[in-house]
Amino acid sequence: MKKIIKKIGVLTSGGDAPGMNAAIRSVVRTCAFHQIDCVGIYRGFEGMIEGDFKNMDARSVKGIINKGGTVLKSARSKEFRTKEGRHQAYKKLKEANIDAIVTIGGDGTFTGAMVFNQEYNFPVIGIPGTIDNDIYGSSYTLGYDTALNTVVECIDKIRDTASSHNRLFFVEVMGRDVGHIALNAGVGAGAEEILIPEENLGLDRLLESLRRSKQSGKSSSIVVVAEGDKIGKNVFELKDYVESNMTEYEVRVSVLGHMQRGGSPSCFDRVLASRMGVKAVESLLEGKTNFMVGLLNDKMVLTPLDQAIKGQSKINKELLRVSDIMTT
Repeated sequence: MKKIIKKIGVLTSGGDAPGMNAAIRSVVRTCAFHQIDCVGIYRGFEGMIEGDFKNMDARSVKGIINKGGTVLKSARSKEFRTKEGRHQAYKKLKEANIDAIVTIGGDGTFTGAMVFNQEYNFPVIGIPGTIDNDIYGSSYTLGYDTALNTVVECIDKIRDTASSHNRLFFVEVMGRDVGHIALNAGVGAGAEEILIPEENLGLDRLLESLRRSKQSGKSSSIVVVAEGDKIGKNVFELKDYVESNMTEYEVRVSVLGHMQRGGSPSCFDRVLASRMGVKAVESLLEGKTNFMVGLLNDKMVLTPLDQAIKGQSKINKELLRVSDIMTT
């Protein structure tokens, strides 16, 4: 029998991503549209355990669609990984008469939500919020487009310095397990080489590529490196290797780090967040649970949480080929 939903909680968990606030806004306003209550859960699952709740209405989310980060804050919760912690969270939700939750985050967030649903049959829907774009079941995750734009803007500025001083720059971007940011930003910024976890270029081929660039008349080069690239132990080891084998280059490293997470979300991320929030709430009202909302072929779809967690997002092979041609 379909459970009647009268009050929905919304939380953000894990690493922040641009567009999370827009998703919170969408969840709250969709609840208001359907005349059901909405509660903001602060600090993710940790706040759920502590009962850190705040009633939210359409006016309480005004002016946040353009803001980065998350107004509900985010935290990782060791206690929620225990049965005792999850039981305490369940008690707090029941005390507050919350009937379902929307969780915004990545793999860890969805894993916690899925286990909670299995233990207490508590309705949950996930919204993918991570700049890495590494969640199966959605072509784009919240924050990915904004992060790409941030990275390309940074590389454009680094290129000014590289060309002024005839330098080779290794630019490390986020992407521990997947190279979506590195590949797309590298192509978009015209990088001379792109190093990603999915493709082991090898040190010899990297040197060969850089020598070809030098022989073709290029006096400076940009190499975009995903943090999970397997060629060297880290980007600084790559720098040392190239410097010792290509003395004609003055080599520098720029690690973009957490600046990729911040900033005002792009229009694409704001629209995506709005669509995902509506789909999440209306799916709960239709009796759906244990799903993630995603975007495939420009349509909002639902993917079971276990598939979203276990599945692997695929690197774009066609874009890899484009990259090879562009770096010729």
